[in-house]
Order: sequence, then structure tokens, then C-alpha cells
Amino acid sequence: MNKFMKHSNRKYWWTQDLSRIQFCFVCGGGLSQRLVPAEGKRRLVCKVCFHITYLNPKSVAGLLPILPDGRIVLLRRSIEPGYGKWSYPAGYQEMGESVDKAAVRETFEEIVAKVRIRSLLGVYSYPASGVVTTVFVGEVPRSQKPRPGEEALEVGFFSPNVIPWKDLAFQSTVDALKDWVKQK
Repeated sequence: MNKFMKHSNRKYWWTQDLSRIQFCFVCGGGLSQRLVPAEGKRRLVCKVCFHITYLNPKSVAGLLPILPDGRIVLLRRSIEPGYGKWSYPAGYQEMGESVDKAAVRETFEEIVAKVRIRSLLGVYSYPASGVVTTVFVGEVPRSQKPRPGEEALEVGFFSPNVIPWKDLAFQSTVDALKDWVKQK
């Protein structure tokens, strides 16, 4: 069991590892919790260079790949968190990459299909999660045949009325798919 599963029911599970951050990313000096008066909050501040280490959520880019016949392509995850559960292709945005390009890249990596973004579906964030997920809707061209990439056990093609709701990986997966179905 990994740290994501082990603490999935704990409020703010992602805070468990904050105490492990001990050194400044800028100079390597030790960090301490200090009040930053301008913000009225306690932050990790370097004892040497006084750089504030902000601990912000990571950006996740996702895409709902839609086939020409209107079905959605979902993948069964082959990695944690959510091993064996269904999700749309998604992953962390990389530095030097726009969120839409990250969604297209992640889609290719996970279902081996080159897609075209059609629209922004929504942005999903939750206090107990260390990520902000931006989800697009994209078209899978007729020439593309989605198949499992390295992070997928299998791919499935689902009409809106047969989405495997009880086997979805994350709250953002559920919420994005509900939003998509409402638009149909």
C-alpha cells in the first residue's frame, strides 16, 4: 500500500510529508517555521537566505478523449494511486509546457492517440488534495485507434450511459465525467 492509499481517508493527507522538507531550495540552508507578517501565515523560511519555501498544489492536465461515434475513451490505471481504477488520461504538467499541451501529451502517453482539443471542460480542486486538475474535451480522429500506453492496463470505450461510476479512480474523475454527461 502506498502513501496515497494509506492516507486517502485522512483530511489533508498530503501534509504528512511537509515535515520532511528541511532544506532551502535556493541555498541549502535549514528551514524553520516562521510567521511571515505580510501574509499573516507561518511559512517555511530559510535560516540563511530568508527565502520563503511556498508549498503550492501541483498542476494536473487531463483530457476526455471522445471518439467520432460519441463514446469516451477511459483507461484502467496500471500505477498508483488508483491502480486498476478507470480514469481519463491525465498527469502532471511539466515546466516549460502549457496545460493544454500537457493534456495532449498525457493522452498520447496513456492511450497512444493523438487528439485535438475541442474545449475546456473545467478546473477541479479540493482542499484535501495537493493538485489542481484542468480537464479538456478532445477529439480522437478516425485514423487513431486508442490502445493502452505504459500507465494503462487496458482502454475502454464508453457511452455516457455505461460509464463505470463505481470503479473511477479519483473525485476529479467523477466530477469531470458528471460535467461532461450533463453537457450531452
